[in-house]
Amino acid sequence: MLKTFSLKRSAKFATLPLLAMGLAACATPFRADVSRFEAQLPAPQGQSFYVVADDPALAGGLEFSLYADHVEDEMEDLGYVQAASPEDATLLVRFDYGVDDGRERIRTTGAGFGAYDPFWGSWGTFRRPVAFRDRRGRTRIAYVPTRRWGYGWHDPFFHRGADVRSYTVYTSGIDLKIDDAASGERLFEGSAQAASRSDRLQYLVPNLVEAMFTDFPGNSGETVRISIAEEDQPVRRDER
Repeated sequence: MLKTFSLKRSAKFATLPLLAMGLAACATPFRADVSRFEAQLPAPQGQSFYVVADDPALAGGLEFSLYADHVEDEMEDLGYVQAASPEDATLLVRFDYGVDDGRERIRTTGAGFGAYDPFWGSWGTFRRPVAFRDRRGRTRIAYVPTRRWGYGWHDPFFHRGADVRSYTVYTSGIDLKIDDAASGERLFEGSAQAASRSDRLQYLVPNLVEAMFTDFPGNSGETVRISIAEEDQPVRRDER
């Protein structure tokens, strides 16, 4: 599985403006929005499960097997027993994951006024164009805000010391579905999505799985913000 996926698959992992607002350095908690829906998921006693790829293209892959191990660990922690094969399981756990190609963001640091991001807010009356090169060496134009000065006249050199930087925000996500193996009835489905400056699935997927299983199975139809603290202790933050 490559770190990027097709537009058809990436459509499931929509842009998350609220999550983007919470982007911060690696020392801050990992945050994900988790939505879950349940229809009489059976108690663990006497139930077995097997994790399968919801996307046939992932089936049998070593990378999928690595991430499926995290799902298996969480299911076993709940008390479910892993079956030897899909045919032996009472529950089929369908799992999918992915990360998009990212969206470029621009942050401008003005002289004396701290950081400004034109995507997340605005201040000032005027904007002036500033040419810069992004991380791929391409020339870009950013419009830097400036303020009115004095009584109505504008100083075009007010932000002469502005520093323009570009970076990429990636949206990642997982889907988890649990079906009754005998009847095919859907018992649970959920999704977890996050926005971050990393596109490494080895980092993203384990955190998304942990967020999915925090307070599992949750309240059906509810979307919650889950934070995974630095010491890997999940914290339920707020409901949306």
